[in-house]
This record gives sequence, structure tokens and C-alpha cells, in this order.
Amino acid sequence: MQKILVTGANGQMGREFAFLADRFPAFRFVFLDRAELDICDEKALLSWFAENKVDYCINCAAYTAVDKAESEADLAREINVKAVANLGKICAGHNIPVIHFSTDYVYHTSQNTPYKETDPTRPQGVYAVTKLEGELQLLASHPLAMVIRTSWVYSVFGQNFVKTMLRLGKERDQLSVVADQIGTPTNARDLAKAVIQILANIESGKLDRNQLSGIFNYSNEGVCSWYDFALAIFEITWTECTVKPIASVDYPTPAMRPPFSVLDKTKFKTTFEMEIPHWRKSLERMLAK
Repeated sequence: MQKILVTGANGQMGREFAFLADRFPAFRFVFLDRAELDICDEKALLSWFAENKVDYCINCAAYTAVDKAESEADLAREINVKAVANLGKICAGHNIPVIHFSTDYVYHTSQNTPYKETDPTRPQGVYAVTKLEGELQLLASHPLAMVIRTSWVYSVFGQNFVKTMLRLGKERDQLSVVADQIGTPTNARDLAKAVIQILANIESGKLDRNQLSGIFNYSNEGVCSWYDFALAIFEITWTECTVKPIASVDYPTPAMRPPFSVLDKTKFKTTFEMEIPHWRKSLERMLAK
């Protein structure tokens, strides 16, 4: 039985992997959060891997408070760069493939067509800069490192846009939501399921583990604004709350958001021979829970 280490186990992605674990009995999952294994601590990480054998590592640990990162730059760098570099170096030494999650925020150019993995990056703000730096250090240290850039992640677990809208929709009659930032929501369960299926296909011989290398974009299919996303949440749940579209300049935040961050998923879909659900259908399934 192949063993998979999942770090950052208490976050949205980590908890989705835990939810799905029983559906893949060919794998044994080990879920660890910072209290059990601090991946920022290189010595602790070296000790853990010396004492425990795993076949794959999925890193769900991340500093994701985009605005707060502007005032907590050192902490963001510790988690998004140093910890990722530690994992990459140590897993490379043990020949353990690493799957790591990054963000659409690394692009942030004036492009208005879906981003390919080879398109230029221009991160704005501490969060985006540290996520890109973490990617680069991981890929430089480990030939079997897979970086998945994703966008607008939500889940039944943790705090996210969907749950915030549901809460505010019950408390208020009207909300103003930004309508000039365009991207695609990602259901964390779809992404987690896709990753586990890739590993299952490697173990069955359908894929080669060397394909776990490089950068891949993944989000649900389709395109929307945050305003469209909020409207859909309220329509699906029959929430009687009016949503007013506003411009980004009318809702200033400490960190800049990309005006357009739709991801081209062609590389992911062709490499791993997978279809990706449309964001609205995935949202409906999540809200049905």
C-alpha cells in the first residue's frame, strides 16, 4: 500500500483530502498539521522523514491571508517560501514526488486571454510574491515536483468566499461585490479528487510518475466575476439578498488583486487525460451538502 503524506492537514485542501481518503483504499494517508510537523523547521522535517517512509507528499500548507500578508511579510515568507523549499530539498533526497498548490495571483499582467503555464508572471503584493518564490525554489530543488496553480478556492471546510456570502446573505438585504475582477472558482474537492486520481493512475501504470513535474494550471471550467459568483450562490440557495456590482476602486484592499486571472487548463487535461467540471455545476454540488 502506497503512503501519502498530506501537510497542512487542517486547511481547506487538507480537509478535502481527508474527506476523500476512504474512497481510495489503495493509499494510506498520513495527515499532519503544523502542531504535529512544522515544515518550516528543517531539522524537524529531516528527522521526520528519516523515521517515516512515504511514497508521495502533497503540500497543502500555505499562508493565504492575502491582505494580512502585507503586514506579516516575514510569516508569509516563512510558510510560502522556506517551508516549501525545505520540503523540496528533503523529498528530493528521498526521491519522493511532491505536489504543491500555488495561485493565479502570480500572473497579474495586462493579458486578457486565459493564462498558460508559460505566460509571464508579475506577482503584486507579499502573498503573490512569496507564492511564486516558493514555486521557484521547489522546482529548482526537485525534479519530481508538481506545482498546481489554482484560483478562487472554496470548500465546505474552512473560511472562503462562498461561506462568507452565505453568512452575509442571511444578515443583510443588500451586498456590494466587485464585478471587474474576472476568473474562475475552484471547488477544492474537485481538485483534491483529481490529484488522488492522478496518483492512482500512476500506481496502475496508466501514467508515469515522471509526469509529476513542472507547473500545471487547474480551476473549474468557465469564467465569471466575483459579482457573478455571488449571484450564483444566492440563486442556488434561494437567498433573498440583492447583489450590487461595484468596481475594484470602490472596494480598496491592502493587496492588489489581478483584474483577470482565468487559467488555461489544456496542459493538465491533456497530460492527465481528465475532464474538469464547470464551476456552476460544482458550486451546486457543494451547496447541496
